[in-house]
Amino acid sequence: MAQFDLSRAELEAYRPELDEPADFDEFWTGTIAEARRHGGGPELVRVDTGLTAVVVDDVTFPGFGGHPVKGWLVRPAHAEGPLPAVVEFLGYGGGRGLPHERLALAAAGYAHLVMDTRGQGTGWGSGGDTPDPVGSGPALPGVMTRGVLDPADHYYRRVFTDGVRAVDAVRQVDGIDPARVAVAGISQGGGITLAVAGLVPDVAAALPDVPFLCHYRRAVEISDAMPYGEITKYLSVHREHEDAVWRTFSYLDGVSFARRARAAGLFSTALMDTVCPPSTVYAAFNSWGLHTGADGPAEKRIDVYPYNGHEGGEAYRFAPALAWLAKHV
Repeated sequence: MAQFDLSRAELEAYRPELDEPADFDEFWTGTIAEARRHGGGPELVRVDTGLTAVVVDDVTFPGFGGHPVKGWLVRPAHAEGPLPAVVEFLGYGGGRGLPHERLALAAAGYAHLVMDTRGQGTGWGSGGDTPDPVGSGPALPGVMTRGVLDPADHYYRRVFTDGVRAVDAVRQVDGIDPARVAVAGISQGGGITLAVAGLVPDVAAALPDVPFLCHYRRAVEISDAMPYGEITKYLSVHREHEDAVWRTFSYLDGVSFARRARAAGLFSTALMDTVCPPSTVYAAFNSWGLHTGADGPAEKRIDVYPYNGHEGGEAYRFAPALAWLAKHV
């Protein structure tokens, strides 16, 4: 795949006008307040993995609607003092997998909470364990169009709320410093990272790699790759729902969340990525921390891979991520 999007200079200046709803903040403030009213803290059950350098807890915490959400919490076995933490969100279709698959951050001295993604976990990897008990109207296979006619019903309203509650949960765990929590993820996980960084502005750092769920309309216009292609397919059948669909996604756009973020943001993008086109990523990056009323743009950086598709930097991301975490967390 050749480079297909805007030129590098155009990407660096790209800051589109969004049709952001006037009640965006009210919608999300109410959503998060409602979730927190369900109360409850994380339940941890120690898991015997046979590993000696780390300890692993099977975590259950209340997410959207108080629904139980699973995760793994992996920590260095002999840590002294409160630990910094990284909450990781996962890519489209994947689940939390098995705890021994997530050891690198604990080896670097961090508590690492891997949040299972509700209703996913069978597309790749080693599986997931969190159901989504909420149904929806007619939808295309996948999650993009679940509840797509009303933002209050959409799947990602629940998942983004789960992400906020994951940060709430890890901050309640003994031995973790609640002031030193970062959020991170790749693709869908990067999109959830943007949402949580916008909704929990006191997280210390955010690391969205090749983030999905940004500037939906632009993605649909320039690429037919899935999962954005689920929106295209839905609208090709439900022609009468176009206005309602775009209204719903206006409440879920990573660009709007990015504008509200205050954490130090380390992004990545790949210029041959048709799944998460670079202009959609730059739309979020260029808007990072610019919302009126914020204290000003947070420190940010974007690493660019000119010859890669959606795989982005892959294992090459770990070293810069550690350096970013060491500086900001």
